[in-house]
Amino acid sequence: MRGAWIGVAVVALALLAVGGCLVGNYNRLVTIRESVNQSWAQVNNQLQRRNDLIGNLTETVKGTALQEQQVFGEIARARAAMAGARTPEEQVKAAQMTDTALGRLFVVVENYPQLRSNEAFMQLMDELAGTENRLATARMRYNQDVQGYNVMVKRFPTSAFASMFGFKEAPYYQITEGARAVPKVDFGTLRK
Repeated sequence: MRGAWIGVAVVALALLAVGGCLVGNYNRLVTIRESVNQSWAQVNNQLQRRNDLIGNLTETVKGTALQEQQVFGEIARARAAMAGARTPEEQVKAAQMTDTALGRLFVVVENYPQLRSNEAFMQLMDELAGTENRLATARMRYNQDVQGYNVMVKRFPTSAFASMFGFKEAPYYQITEGARAVPKVDFGTLRK
């Protein structure tokens, strides 16, 4: 009889240990997922700030470069996509559209030297540059948090029950293929 009680006690302790491990891992997953969500909120905050600044920058450039309507259309579509994006994946895609449109806008700016002497334009460019730096930092932190979370979701034994509780891999914020290209620098236009 005493042996049966010892067996029951051992089983009960084993169940408590496994249960404690599951609860601990679940709580860690929740904590890390919330860290990813908070990091994404910071990225989203900077994307919204950039989106707002781009509208002002576009209006400033429009006054000087009326014939560049295609670029302005791309910027408008990218801003609309950002405003309509609901998931992190949609927001990343919209941000990539904005990156591409911004690159084209900067080419327009290079073609209009009088813009660079416009004080309002220069102030907006400074704000946009600061925002781009904050956005780069926020994206880096987000990707670091995503890495930690994704490792946790994939690592055994947590992976065995993570999907049962709805924990899926989070998406990384990837750069666009266009951002990988080496920029073309042409100082020939400065000699005019």
